[in-house]
Amino acid sequence: MATSRYFGRRERKKEDDDGSRTDAWMKTLPPEEAHLEPGGLAARAAAVLRENDMGTWTRAAPSLYPHQWSWDSAFIAIGLAHLDTRRAAGEIRNLFDHQWATGKVPHIVFNPDAPPESYFPGPEHWSSLADSPDAPPAMTSGLCQPPVHAIAARRILETCERRGVETAGTLDFLREIYPRLFAWHRYLATARDPEGSGLVTIYHPWESGTDNSPRWSAALERIEIGEAPEYERLDLKHVADPSERPIDAVYDRFIWLVELIRRTGCDDAVIQATSPFLVKDVLMSAILVRANEALLDIAEIAGAPQGDLATIRAWIERGRQGLDERWDPELGLCLDYDLRAGEPLRVSTVAGFAPLVAGAGDTDRLRVLLEVLDSPLFAGHPDLRWPLPPSTSPQEPRFHPRSYWRGPIWPVVNWLLWWSLERTGEKERAARLRSHGLAQLSDGRFGEYYEPFTGEALGSRDQSWTAAVALDWLAGDGAPEEQ
Repeated sequence: MATSRYFGRRERKKEDDDGSRTDAWMKTLPPEEAHLEPGGLAARAAAVLRENDMGTWTRAAPSLYPHQWSWDSAFIAIGLAHLDTRRAAGEIRNLFDHQWATGKVPHIVFNPDAPPESYFPGPEHWSSLADSPDAPPAMTSGLCQPPVHAIAARRILETCERRGVETAGTLDFLREIYPRLFAWHRYLATARDPEGSGLVTIYHPWESGTDNSPRWSAALERIEIGEAPEYERLDLKHVADPSERPIDAVYDRFIWLVELIRRTGCDDAVIQATSPFLVKDVLMSAILVRANEALLDIAEIAGAPQGDLATIRAWIERGRQGLDERWDPELGLCLDYDLRAGEPLRVSTVAGFAPLVAGAGDTDRLRVLLEVLDSPLFAGHPDLRWPLPPSTSPQEPRFHPRSYWRGPIWPVVNWLLWWSLERTGEKERAARLRSHGLAQLSDGRFGEYYEPFTGEALGSRDQSWTAAVALDWLAGDGAPEEQ
């Protein structure tokens, strides 16, 4: 197995006179990384992950995101597996070392060495949670994010097998992490779905991972903001164009919801009884279905009790049934459901492809989803720089090509759709998406997201999960054939 020798202190990148970047370490790659040709996209992606490496975990980006984010780390592990499988496993292990007693995996594990002015709301904003009997000793947020972790853990093993790397260490890791993954999924299937609907309830748009999406606009606009501490928008200091970030009216509601959640001590029952924002998130629920499939494989490797296997299979079935109930035949998409308003949130976004992510068993529904994906509503829009799906349909009134999740294209979402197409048997479509996704990243900037019509990298640069999915795309032909 590859060693971790390249994940210590590294020589920092420097700017050449012509503005291009060079990396001294790239000129002496170890034999197992000879395929990372200096100057190539894979080498540049590996450089981003090394530059953002913090020893046992990876920061999401150099400045805007200096902490460990939950679903970022899952995707990062997928990329790291092509460099060092032990380090990839360690990325997930470090995150789960901060799991709450309830099974919840926090959406942020805070970096104690990050400057206070680097990110808001930082650890001091969540400090009251230290008194919670469920909170871990280290400082974390009280929210969670989509459960990509089991998918990532299984993919580390798949990468070992494709590369012909010794798998014993990875199998040991899967046996070790299984109980924690099971507790995480059980939390989502119970505390976050007391109705037994098969769909995960989120308490905050940040939990969806697509926080500024118009998916949440109607639900947010109904919220009345009470008395909350004043705050400063630190995120605006890290981007050149404020239009790329949420507007103040949206951010005010984000912070107000954090305040309400914090005041409850993150008690799920109290939040569900009192919060003005409760939404069934179809994309998060679809990811959970696929993650439960991965968990089932890991459970068998770990020799889990038959009762666990039956429970996981029940979660999968219930999740698919829940998504079926949220299908909108008019839009040809799956829609989130606002529990407070008692109505679906009718917005055309990439989250609507949730049945594709979950593995749509209905061939007619799959056909409709692919038609919508290829249509001018999404990847077939004639003005796109590359035929990749914008995060929000350009035909939506709230579409904005530069604003966070309101229009830009996200490489990590492209990876998720590519991986889903592969596993659904849509190999040609998957190959095209992968090819266009790599073309989008060919400038080597590894943006957080991209302007759909110009192809400009937006948000933070040197984003770890963007580099990670590039490495996975570049490493081979994708997911193995399903048996």
